[in-house]
Amino acid sequence: MTILALFSLLFLLIVLGMPIALAIGIPAIGILMTPGVFPAGVPISALGQTIVQLLFAGVDSFELLAVPLFMMAGSIMESGGISRRIIEFSDNLVGWAPGGLACACIVASMFFAGISGSAAADAAAIGAVVIPAMIRQGYPPAFAGAVVAAGGSIGVIIPPSIPMVIYGFLTNDSIARLFAGGVLVGVLMATLFILVIIAISLVKGYGKRHSFSPSRLMASFRNAFWALGAPVIVLGGILFGVVTVTEAAALAVFYALFISVFIYRELKWASLPRLIVRSQITAAAILFIIAMAKVFTWLVAMKQAGPMIAAAIAHLGLPGWGMLILVMVGLLVVGCVMETTAALLLLVPVLAGFVAQMGIDPIQFGVLVVVNLAIGMLTPPLGICLFVSCSIAGVSLGEIAKSVAPFVGAAILGLGLIGLIPGITLWLPSWVYG
Repeated sequence: MTILALFSLLFLLIVLGMPIALAIGIPAIGILMTPGVFPAGVPISALGQTIVQLLFAGVDSFELLAVPLFMMAGSIMESGGISRRIIEFSDNLVGWAPGGLACACIVASMFFAGISGSAAADAAAIGAVVIPAMIRQGYPPAFAGAVVAAGGSIGVIIPPSIPMVIYGFLTNDSIARLFAGGVLVGVLMATLFILVIIAISLVKGYGKRHSFSPSRLMASFRNAFWALGAPVIVLGGILFGVVTVTEAAALAVFYALFISVFIYRELKWASLPRLIVRSQITAAAILFIIAMAKVFTWLVAMKQAGPMIAAAIAHLGLPGWGMLILVMVGLLVVGCVMETTAALLLLVPVLAGFVAQMGIDPIQFGVLVVVNLAIGMLTPPLGICLFVSCSIAGVSLGEIAKSVAPFVGAAILGLGLIGLIPGITLWLPSWVYG
């Protein structure tokens, strides 16, 4: 009954619109403090001390330092002229295709994803430049927002990825291998999104195309050279073992700061405190969710919810592939109604125990989980990428939801391909790490 009450209160508070950290923490702390939940004689002061210790333990991790650092790097790049130069290069690279600027948005999102690690930062940095430009070219605002939202979802698939950092932290799987597994997966998802854009643009006549010009491409490449170097340095350092994930996040901050201030000279020192505060408010919200989830998951573990769920799934008698499909469908539903970090923290400790029964590699499963929850960023009512795009494009959630539906379909197709073809995820980790 304790576990039923815990999850019932969680979903009730989410439906009522309470901030996700409080929706997770208040039921857990309240139930912990309820007389009779723990053996008689345990003083309230001892339970209070345990709760405080759990809150600190939830964020006491060197790996989690990467979260605020990657958020800061993304904020600096958004204001330092980096995203604009990446978009210009991407437009000269693929702008000749049907839906040229929309295709360029997806390509630019891939480059930016290799720096920020955050879907929201990716959508905000690219959308602020691309959405007004797409509207000027005749794209409907809702479609322009949907394209940016789709590109933003790639931000948590192509490394560095904050959800992959959290997943690796929860399961003790190699974060570097998870990052390597996300590279080709991100390219696949971007390719599917571009195919959707081309098909819709051909049918509806969206946008303007320009002829391919090698000279313009080389000029934009030279202009964006330092910006394009950021993902190469960050990803290369991680994949080849030169730096840890957290060290790479710090490197991304200093590299972004250097080129924004000294190379492009578009970021002033006076603006830096504002950028730091803005990025760290977002990072603090993520870490607060992680801290609260530590209390929640500790209570769930104490009440043996994991073994109960395992027994219930085992009772179904599903084969490995059937269990995998059940988990993926469940995650798709959860991703629609729960914030990504919260979903990871609440579900991964339980689901990770079924990896062996599913007959799937732990790295492939981790990437599948992140891709699954990335799709949730494109779906109402809690799709963070939709909210960012709506605010920039000036459209309602209902309008953008219709336009984003083909991209959600393409993403689900990609998820199926990733599950059916392990090599998409595992080839690069095997090649880099053996």
